[in-house]
Amino acid sequence: MRHLRLFVTVADELHFSRAAERLGMAQPPLSQAIRRLERELGAELFDRSQRGVRLSAAGAVLLDEAHELLAREQRLRTLAHRAADGDLGTLRTGVPPDTTAAVLSALLASCAHHAPGLSVDLQEVTTEEQVRLLSSGGLDVGLMHHPVDTTELRLGPEISLDLGVVLPRTSPLARLPEVALGELSGHDLVLFPRAHAPGWYDRILDVCRAEGFVPGRVRHASNPEFLLALVTAGHGVAFDQGPVARKEPRVAWRPLAGRPLTLRISGAWPSGRGAHPAARRFAEIAADVLARDHTATPWRDGVPRPPDDSPRPWSVVYG
Repeated sequence: MRHLRLFVTVADELHFSRAAERLGMAQPPLSQAIRRLERELGAELFDRSQRGVRLSAAGAVLLDEAHELLAREQRLRTLAHRAADGDLGTLRTGVPPDTTAAVLSALLASCAHHAPGLSVDLQEVTTEEQVRLLSSGGLDVGLMHHPVDTTELRLGPEISLDLGVVLPRTSPLARLPEVALGELSGHDLVLFPRAHAPGWYDRILDVCRAEGFVPGRVRHASNPEFLLALVTAGHGVAFDQGPVARKEPRVAWRPLAGRPLTLRISGAWPSGRGAHPAARRFAEIAADVLARDHTATPWRDGVPRPPDDSPRPWSVVYG
């Protein structure tokens, strides 16, 4: 390819001295390089005479091919750089099973905007399974709930989401502007299965007990729709950030007094040198999407809105 670039320059100038000056090299090495190229191809590329230098028939044919080959070489270099920067290829991504359709849609749209050549392969994977797959090479990046063992992982920006309580609309507690955890005493609790995110599951129950809420029974629901159905049927209360509950008119969402339950989410990817180059960017995009998705807390039903100086329901922490 280097010899082809030298040949094209000489063909453009049809003068070895000017071509050498343009290339920033001496004329003898340039002439020797062209001679080596001619020997390799088995054809003279220039007609050299006292009157000047002209392309031979073989040189004229080679010139068109050389331009195309050099253009393809540049394209290959560009593609390689884009792939190394994470703009091309496939990114295998794990997201929690309770991720809403709105978040998934916004996440894919934002990834397509920032890296249109990158294919994002979204997989519904629990936090516990994400840790295993990231370690074994089955995933490139995951979006997981904390606390979790991330010893061998790198973490992106962390989003903190204050949870509220989802109640049947007919519950007397639904008339309150906010609900203390202790006021839920006597209710069953609908939670995701512990295997999804053991650290976060145990944290929820520990906080509930510390605040005076010991559920009569813990029911499990992987699907947000099933969770809402159980609450609607009077089989317990649930904790949620708000957007899911807004879709069901038969339930009410209320903030928890003192904001005792805060869900922490962040992207994570392997810490080794073989990490996907787009992993960090995905983690940052996901944090931005989650933050924007929860900027509006679902205050409704005539419940007073919080004052302007009340805490925001989310925050982004770069670690």
